[in-house]
Amino acid sequence: MLLPCEVAVKSLLPPTRAALAKQLMTKHGFKQVEIAKLLGVSQPAISLYNHKIRGKAINLEKDKEIKKLIEDLADSLATGDMSHKDFILKFCEICKAARAKRLLCDMHKTLDPTFDIEKCELCTTVSLGCLTKNP
Repeated sequence: MLLPCEVAVKSLLPPTRAALAKQLMTKHGFKQVEIAKLLGVSQPAISLYNHKIRGKAINLEKDKEIKKLIEDLADSLATGDMSHKDFILKFCEICKAARAKRLLCDMHKTLDPTFDIEKCELCTTVSLGCLTKNP
């Protein structure tokens, strides 16, 4: 039985990184090495994202809200004044939005054939313990 966060790590994290890399390259003119350092991955990983070999499980650019969240995160990364905590919070916001829209359900079923998509409401009803800003 897979946890929703495990599904997110396998199917949402790579496409999010790929979309961030694309934004940082096209909009902000960053080089692959710079993007790799920002995202904590290798330059070859960025190349794989760029060539759509990795990070293609979910097309996040089809959803306007998630695309905007990714663009905002890329803009914040590009300015260089984002704390590690803020990066994590913004990344979690993307994940929460994707789960709330049920974008991970089909992948969850693929990774765990015992998972019942029809009966599950977990991602749409709770925050799943992701980081939230303190009041």
